[in-house]
Amino acid sequence: MALCWTGKPVSRMADAMTEENSQALSRRRLRLRPPGGWSLGAMVIAAAVVGPLVAIIWMALNPVENIWPHLMATTLPRYLFNTVLLCLGVGGLSAAVGTGAAWLVTMYRFPGARAFEWLLLFPLAIPAYVGAYALVDFLEYAGPVQTALRELFGWQTSRDYWFPEIRSRGAAVIVLAAALNPYVFLMARTAFREQSGCTYEVAQALGAGPFARFWRVGLPLARPAIAAGSAIVMMETVSDFGVVDFFAVQTLTTGIFSTWLEMHNTGGAAQIALVVLTLVLLLVGLEKASRSRSRFYRLSRQQRPVEPAPLTGVPGWLAAAACAVPFAVGFVLPVGVMSWHAAGSPERWFEPGLLRALSHTVAAGGAASVVTVLAALFLVYGVRLSGSRLPRLILPLTTLGYAAPGAVLGVGILIPLAALDNRLADGILALTGFDPGLMLTGTAFAMVFAYCVRFFAIAQGAVDAAMGRVSPSLPMAARSLGRSPIGALREIYVPLIRGSVGTALLLVFVDSVKELPATLLLRPFNYNTLSTRVYEHASLERIGDASPAALLVCLVGLAAVLFMARTGREAT
Repeated sequence: MALCWTGKPVSRMADAMTEENSQALSRRRLRLRPPGGWSLGAMVIAAAVVGPLVAIIWMALNPVENIWPHLMATTLPRYLFNTVLLCLGVGGLSAAVGTGAAWLVTMYRFPGARAFEWLLLFPLAIPAYVGAYALVDFLEYAGPVQTALRELFGWQTSRDYWFPEIRSRGAAVIVLAAALNPYVFLMARTAFREQSGCTYEVAQALGAGPFARFWRVGLPLARPAIAAGSAIVMMETVSDFGVVDFFAVQTLTTGIFSTWLEMHNTGGAAQIALVVLTLVLLLVGLEKASRSRSRFYRLSRQQRPVEPAPLTGVPGWLAAAACAVPFAVGFVLPVGVMSWHAAGSPERWFEPGLLRALSHTVAAGGAASVVTVLAALFLVYGVRLSGSRLPRLILPLTTLGYAAPGAVLGVGILIPLAALDNRLADGILALTGFDPGLMLTGTAFAMVFAYCVRFFAIAQGAVDAAMGRVSPSLPMAARSLGRSPIGALREIYVPLIRGSVGTALLLVFVDSVKELPATLLLRPFNYNTLSTRVYEHASLERIGDASPAALLVCLVGLAAVLFMARTGREAT
């Protein structure tokens, strides 16, 4: 063995090793030091957001009455088959419509192209269940279409002619795709805009026609964005309840309601909810895996944008018609039908039930948006201040609530919260002799908490992105001048991220107003919101009574869509 002399005395080498060991020990102690107030608060918020999902897993694996064999042998295969079929149908149709419309408005100039860039976002303002009620009212046997056909051709009954079944799985696919395809359109349009015009010029010089340029150049480059939009569409399809319930399509979400409310089996409902959660997480994983295998980079900092080609004559009008169809089905038809019913009986706008539902909606949605954004602000800032790794590891888990359907969160929140509520009331009664009643589940607290968990990812993403754009030197300078962490947050971060915070407040409020499954499960007795009022009246075939509340929900959603469209135009 050859020995090598380093030139250092043994004692100095020992001192160096001792110093390195002490530094490593100090770093280890730094990582293991107890969390501070900000870190502890961030972990509490993260635990509150993730808690309902953990409760679902626990109840599903430890049910009071295990009906899993019964579900597997009877209804679960049908629920799962219908859910998967809906996901594939809605995802595929939304991808085709959204991608095609995005390609047309980005690559070509035709009549109305500039207007369709933001008109095609309008269906986002319409809840899918409102679109379902409008479509059935418009196309059913007593609706204007079939009535006009009978008068025109002299038909007497439905046996004299054939008309497609309206309340069917196919109609549910059309309604959901009409309401959700703007997700794909928005992401695909952004991806097409970010591509280089030189790429298409080279393809054209090599003899590629319009379809070849789309199929072989544009579509592969935009595939990650299209996959992300389609995954969002399929997750929203899994979580839908209003459309599938109205069209009598038995899915996993309707199975949760029937197992819990009709069979009175919370363990079975939790087991179905676990299947839903697994399916949603599988969709998220597939979407991320598809994007991780795709790598596209810009070859220069200053690339020439795509120059839209003019379309005139018949091709231009065909392109305009292709963009007008999803806008008409997803926005014009629901708003037109509801407006026609509302205008026929103006007195419905002044009913006490509508005013109470409006006040409940504003109060619950406003409280949820404020609490969610404040909690997200505290969590993100606390993680940034923390020197511990645990809060940073927990932070991504808080976005899982957005992937969980409202019915799943209803199961995970109501059962544990009801047990806690009863014990709390019994404790107060034993100590004071006063019975406070159910303070958590007997009020709107559980409903607001579900909104916060469901839409926490929206607020957290907006706040985290906004804080990431603030230069680190600014809060460091404030701290060096004696400002406390809360002072740096109040005087540095909040003024600079005020716009993003306002956007998060608006988006959380709008989504809370439109949320139906969690509201149906968690609302107190005789407590209606606009969404539940629309559902109750429409499920009884009273579309006229549901129309004012439906229009108010659409109006709130339209405000958010207009804000997003304005933000998108300013960004470009």
